[in-house]
Amino acid sequence: MKRQYVITERAHYMCPNMHFGILCSINADYNLNKINETVQTLVEAHPFLSSLIALDEQERPYYSPQNDIHIKIIEREAIDTLREDYQGLAVNGWDVHSEAMLKVLTYPNKVSKAGFSILFVAHHLLCDGRGLLGLVTEFADYYVNGLRPAFAAEQLITSLLDLPKGSDLPWISKMVIDSANRQWKKEAQKVDYQEYLQFEKKYAAENKPTISFATKTSEELQEIIKLCHDNSISVNDYLIAEMMVEKSTNQVVIAADIRNHLANYVSGSLGNYSTAFTIVCRSKSDDIVETAKIVSGIVRKKLSTPREMMLVLACYLRMAPELLDAVAISTLGEYESKAANFVGSRMFGFRDRDRYSITNLGRIESDTIQEAVLIPPASPATRMMVGVLTVNDKMNICTMSQ
Repeated sequence: MKRQYVITERAHYMCPNMHFGILCSINADYNLNKINETVQTLVEAHPFLSSLIALDEQERPYYSPQNDIHIKIIEREAIDTLREDYQGLAVNGWDVHSEAMLKVLTYPNKVSKAGFSILFVAHHLLCDGRGLLGLVTEFADYYVNGLRPAFAAEQLITSLLDLPKGSDLPWISKMVIDSANRQWKKEAQKVDYQEYLQFEKKYAAENKPTISFATKTSEELQEIIKLCHDNSISVNDYLIAEMMVEKSTNQVVIAADIRNHLANYVSGSLGNYSTAFTIVCRSKSDDIVETAKIVSGIVRKKLSTPREMMLVLACYLRMAPELLDAVAISTLGEYESKAANFVGSRMFGFRDRDRYSITNLGRIESDTIQEAVLIPPASPATRMMVGVLTVNDKMNICTMSQ
């Protein structure tokens, strides 16, 4: 199989808090042996689940399949410890050179013994939110109904040629990145991964995010859907506008799935096939629906303009990989690099850390999953990150605040 290198994912390689999760309730009795068996079927279907990150002869990181990979399954007593469990994963660090990129925590219902909750926590090098939702769905379908997942070999984004025509950066952005690359080359240095891991643990211990959960019932959701339909806006437009109004901000970063825009995407595979862009609403109203109408037009324009939709990916592809490695530790830690500090402060938002962000994985129907919640990563660039997931007409919202 062709070796898959860490390319656009390089931005997640040496950046803290690059893990996220999906917690779901399964419609079946709890059986730890069966959970282990089911996770193993996922490993057999997805090469990245059996991979660690290794370095080639030129010290370029790539996904290295292992024969004896172990997905850590942690059994907990009660769901009450969820927040502490999740935060503990960050404080302990995540060495992707020696640890699998997926961790699983189980929460049996010891009162009724009917159904259980399970938390899948993925490093962002493994996949994006849509990929993890697919993994969780495959788990539930096999555990409950015995449906074995199909094999899906990853084919990652490797260059600008993999993106739609017109996705490259505007000339001014190219000039800025070329200048940063030249400055980095003059500095003649690189970040050692072990040095990064020490920084990661220190950062996580000193920057523990607050995790909160909220739910919109089926009735509340139907009211929102009707309101959106009557005003020709999407539920996502509404949620973005709601954040803008409630948080008194005129800009929100949103994630977008680009699988349908990529010729090399293999259906069902893990990896990162998403982008992110900023919605700036300069003339927003205090009325959520009116703001959502403005947001709707901006989102449509972004999604129809490859240069705007793929901006962040084109940036990653043009930036020196070793410079990307140094951005977080230089801006947030004690590592000295003018080039990396410039990128982290002026381009990635690590200096002000005042961004608001939302990832909405949409709406699914399932007879094996009762409900689910997306726990977003606590990105160092954000003040607040919101994850939204709707299962069986119940919308769960998780907010990660710093």
